[in-house]
Amino acid sequence: MNEAEPEARIDPSTGLVRGLGPWAAASLVVGTIIGTGVFLKTAQMAAYGPSAGWILAAWGAAGLLSLFGAMTYAELGAMYPDAGGEYVYLRHGYGPLMGYLYAWNRFWIATPGSIAAYAVGSAIFLRGVLPAEAIDAIGGGKGLAILLIAVFTAITCLDVRSGGGLQAAMTVLKVAMIGGLALVALLAPRGDWGALAEGAGFPGGSAFGAMVLAALWAYDGWNNLPMAAGEVRDPARNLPRAIVGGALVVFLAYALVNVGYFHAVPMSEIVASAPNVDGAPSVAQKAVTQVFGALTQAAFAAAMAFSALSAMNGSMLTGARVPYAVAVDGLAPRQLARLSKTTRIPITAALVQGGLSCVYAAGGGFGDLTDAVVFASWMFYALNAGSVLRLRRRAPDHPRPFRVPGFPIVPVIYVALSVLLLVSTVYEKPVVSAIGIGTTALGALVYLVFYRRR
Repeated sequence: MNEAEPEARIDPSTGLVRGLGPWAAASLVVGTIIGTGVFLKTAQMAAYGPSAGWILAAWGAAGLLSLFGAMTYAELGAMYPDAGGEYVYLRHGYGPLMGYLYAWNRFWIATPGSIAAYAVGSAIFLRGVLPAEAIDAIGGGKGLAILLIAVFTAITCLDVRSGGGLQAAMTVLKVAMIGGLALVALLAPRGDWGALAEGAGFPGGSAFGAMVLAALWAYDGWNNLPMAAGEVRDPARNLPRAIVGGALVVFLAYALVNVGYFHAVPMSEIVASAPNVDGAPSVAQKAVTQVFGALTQAAFAAAMAFSALSAMNGSMLTGARVPYAVAVDGLAPRQLARLSKTTRIPITAALVQGGLSCVYAAGGGFGDLTDAVVFASWMFYALNAGSVLRLRRRAPDHPRPFRVPGFPIVPVIYVALSVLLLVSTVYEKPVVSAIGIGTTALGALVYLVFYRRR
């Protein structure tokens, strides 16, 4: 018997295969976080206030907030290493209604919205690579985004070890690309370090909150691995290491890349690179062009599309486990709990997830999709951090292989800043906020009518 066989054992209590080792788990964290945001969001943030210092401060605030969240999830994930992630934590911390509302939002907004945003972002990048006639022949950018979703949904239906192996390989290449981008931007021969000190003063509380909201999309994904905890090998050990370590790696990479942007590209050019400016190359492409010339734009556009697709693959692999877990508990149609007999993947959930993502990609722009996902997600991120506080009191004797450093300060700060961010978003983006709140209210109604007695 070779050593690989025990790594892919079937968990007898769930039927899922625990085939994700430490490197595959870490790659899911890093690979799902690094997608489109680091290439596109800096320009969107500059539209709220063209000040390098405050934009970097917003990146730092979002990164610190995400790191605090990652540490709370590491404790919860080691306590409850089951498929479903936050659904499981909220169910233990607050009861079945709150777990259901999270799963409802994740199913209808967060996961398909994320996948659609990655696909739309990939299509934006590929417009600089593929012939315009070929893109127009499949329905333009939205048609290309839908095609990408369909292809990667098919890949997701393979066994979890194949999906994890693909994610690990794509993440290694992506991290190398991000490192190269940072190096190129920091060493740009025509760069100007003085640009980091230029720009307007404080943009105002609501505008700064909008900047942080934009940056949080780039950090989103550190919470995805716990959704697939039921398929992680030795989860009490591997989950905390992958979540916290992956978040730290991304924090450092984003800091270097964004400092490089402001060194290599003038602020006026950054503002003109917003993703809603049709045909405009991204800030990352402009930074690379400063060193290698315009001929590199197409090659780097392909690399950025690869990055977005890697994140989409990770989001697909983990996201389908939430409706699966809810269906196993009898709070969703049982068909969503169906596992493929050959791959042991929740195949119905994966296919429905892909179909919803296609609908979102057909109807939404990149900025709208990402803002809706972040607001809907952070409502429950804050509640999950609160569940760490509740469970320390309600279940003090439960085994905790990992404990949040700086408890209770870290989760309390995380909850307070999350609430502040949500209030700022309601003020700055009322339509996006109304979508998230209205969807949650609808989920509560469905639960009370159909599932409360279960």
